[in-house]
Amino acid sequence: MKRLIAILLVALSSCSISYKFNGASINYETTKTISVATFPIKAALVYPPLEELFTNSLKNAYIRQTRLQMVNSGGDLQLEGEITNYDLTPQAVTEDAYASQTRLTITVRVRFTNTKDPQYDLDQSFSGYKDFSSSQMLTDVQDELIQQITDELVDQIFNATVANW
Repeated sequence: MKRLIAILLVALSSCSISYKFNGASINYETTKTISVATFPIKAALVYPPLEELFTNSLKNAYIRQTRLQMVNSGGDLQLEGEITNYDLTPQAVTEDAYASQTRLTITVRVRFTNTKDPQYDLDQSFSGYKDFSSSQMLTDVQDELIQQITDELVDQIFNATVANW
């Protein structure tokens, strides 16, 4: 019996299971810092608060969900890019040829550099959208929609850059 317990202890101690509750897959022994540049708006339609909101939301996600230290530039992981699209399009046209829904779409181009492991470098666009009733004014729902779309985009970018599923 003692022999069986000893074998089980050796077997269990040689196996390790690692759970990461935030989804991040980062080697913190080699990767310690991250830098996130400001994401300027390069879209034809411009909503000025979006630049700061998006950039800060992206920074906050990495601060909250990883142990990386945020630096102004030259991080082990580097994120930069621009907001390339901020667009309204009609959806769900009614029988009288008016749109009953309008879609707000935001697209962001992201360049991700992993200086410690370049195989994970990324240059990709991410899009998110929300629909709202055409009976509402954009100015009445814009801030809420932008926050929801930004949250979705930040999740997509975080997963694509450090989740490594």
